[in-house]
Amino acid sequence: MMSLNGKVALVTGAAQGIGRDIALTLSSDGADVAICDVNLEAAQKTATDMESKGKKSLALKANVASSADVTAMLEQVVEKLGRVDILVNNAGITRDGLILRMKDEDWDLVLSINLKGAFLCAKAALKHMTKQRSGTIINIASIVGAMGNAGQANYVASKAGLIGLTKTIAREYANRNITANAVAPGFIETAMTQALSENVRQELAKQIPMGKLGTPQDVANAVRFLASPEASYITGQVIHVNGGMYM
Repeated sequence: MMSLNGKVALVTGAAQGIGRDIALTLSSDGADVAICDVNLEAAQKTATDMESKGKKSLALKANVASSADVTAMLEQVVEKLGRVDILVNNAGITRDGLILRMKDEDWDLVLSINLKGAFLCAKAALKHMTKQRSGTIINIASIVGAMGNAGQANYVASKAGLIGLTKTIAREYANRNITANAVAPGFIETAMTQALSENVRQELAKQIPMGKLGTPQDVANAVRFLASPEASYITGQVIHVNGGMYM
């Protein structure tokens, strides 16, 4: 179903992992996709993979915590791809530690990338979407933003804040035909989880009613739906993709 033909998507943190799967999935559904990442070489490889299948793509290097970088990034997307219809705020980092041991700079860095970055990207994209009177913003949150997690105060706060930001965007821009939703993954098969020991992975799986970790494609499928015309009357929602771990 090429339901995104004629649409332009921007995915941050899209050079690898979940972001890459999201970008490739939106492209396979017909969208032209701009790939933003701090790793430009990897972003260009993802863009090449899309272009080999006949879709337009654009690789961009940007620090999403920099207002100047984000403004320039959106200008390039609109200049080279014509518009921006879908923004997926996926860029994020972790700097884990117990609260009493957490450094101020680790708190600030995680909040600046994960939350401020999404705010800046949404703000820049909304300037174009409001003129079009259409668009959708999809923020990649996390299960821990809903239930908390020891040792991740900064990451949890950023993801909980991202859920609140999503709902506020939805309320402010619903009358402009712009939707905003969040996808909150649980434990997903990534390079980080694959590096864990088998015993640790089994313990993680025991916490999940479905008994297994999810895949990046599971997350991308949720994003695909929210970006599609079929989700045009859905806004301000959090779609949990976690095998039943959080209910």
